[in-house]
Amino acid sequence: MKSFADLLIAWHVKSGRHHLPWQKSKDPYAVWVSEIMLQQTQVTTVIDYYNRFMKKFPSIKTLAHADEEEVMQLWSGLGYYRRARFLHEGAQMIMQEMGGHFPSDFDIMMKIPGIGRSTAGAIAAFSFNQKKAILDGNVKRVLARYFLINQWTGLPKIEKKLWGDAESLLPHKNIAIYTQALMDLGATVCNKKPLCDRCPLNKTCLAFQRNKVHLVPVPRPLKKIPTESTHMVLIKHHDEVLLIKRPQGGIWGGLWSLPQYENKSMTAKVWVKKHFGLETSLIQKDLKASTTFTHYKLDITYNVLEAKSQHAKLPHTWLTLNSLEGAAIPSIIKKILLKL
Repeated sequence: MKSFADLLIAWHVKSGRHHLPWQKSKDPYAVWVSEIMLQQTQVTTVIDYYNRFMKKFPSIKTLAHADEEEVMQLWSGLGYYRRARFLHEGAQMIMQEMGGHFPSDFDIMMKIPGIGRSTAGAIAAFSFNQKKAILDGNVKRVLARYFLINQWTGLPKIEKKLWGDAESLLPHKNIAIYTQALMDLGATVCNKKPLCDRCPLNKTCLAFQRNKVHLVPVPRPLKKIPTESTHMVLIKHHDEVLLIKRPQGGIWGGLWSLPQYENKSMTAKVWVKKHFGLETSLIQKDLKASTTFTHYKLDITYNVLEAKSQHAKLPHTWLTLNSLEGAAIPSIIKKILLKL
């Protein structure tokens, strides 16, 4: 009987993905960028971002020397912005501490910001032909079904078992093809709505053989996420809006956003006058918007003010409404602005 790896590799020849832009090169920089972008993001969404990013920053050196604003601007809309900062910081680390060359040593690779065990495994396999395992969300789902694991895969003991399983299945050759095949199977066949009749592993998959595919993987235990609220102010002057840069720590670090207005003891107009020195008139009051992060939901109440001038104090920028698409602005803030 063919092994798990042999079945996957043979399946990939006919049914795998072969034309993704990052598959054209074994350059570890290109693989690194693609793997970071693909974290918690669909391939179809990533492709255009990847092409634009690599055109602007074709090498570690160009990325390291780039202004953070440029990096964040190209990432705008992709979400999980910490990934972009990790790439930028990682490129600078490679230039300063690693002679400008992406390391082939697995342990050194994992010292680069944002590179964990699974990402390092993918880079090691694709770029350096090293026999290393991966364990992203798709792979966890494949293995949980194949071995019929009846517990949530996020539990430390289950994750430890999955790593052991992933390593035990590695082939002695064709590691790059095998790794891509495992990713592709999880993304296109063994996904949330599995196509078991097309799966090359269905004869040995325990979940399929015991008719329990619909029960695996076990969902994360329900935990009600808290709701936080904040007040913001949208200050416009004709067709331009005032934006401030968020501090590096916390949500939307380094992105341009609306001023946050938390002082309920004064009106938005008074607050803007005090902090920005601007005379304004109220256009719309107490509008609502909301967004959900991994650990909490954020409810936003905002007022729209028309400024009589653009001579504001404190660091800020004025942006025209027709130039929002290319700016490094959080998605929810961009939606608020587009309503204008």
